[in-house]
Amino acid sequence: MSTTASRIDQLNLVCVPTHEQDRSVEFYERLGFEKRTDTPFGNGYRWIEVYPPSGTAGIALAPPRPGTDLTPVQTGIALSTDDIDAAHSHLKSIGADVDAEVSRMGEPVPPMFWFRDPEGHSLMVVQTS
Repeated sequence: MSTTASRIDQLNLVCVPTHEQDRSVEFYERLGFEKRTDTPFGNGYRWIEVYPPSGTAGIALAPPRPGTDLTPVQTGIALSTDDIDAAHSHLKSIGADVDAEVSRMGEPVPPMFWFRDPEGHSLMVVQTS
């Protein structure tokens, strides 16, 4: 088997299930994300992708599979910022469900905080510089 032909070389999307896609899009746009895809598909569903303005990996805001309960989860998604305090303040100012303060555990762990999207899914913001 050729390693070149089957090589996986980047992360494209993570899928976060949501019942209320328009509300989720509005939330992510307030965070500074941009909607790059909004395509209808079978049975009245829509495939929606949002991306950070300088990012190439996005979040697909897709409806859960029919008959599946939507349970909020810790997504494992880590978003990066060069100013953790400004990012934290911004999320608080738009009314996001965000941790009360930035977590500062000390080296080698960078400053970070968690927030919840409108469905209750948790995402992390980490300072990268």
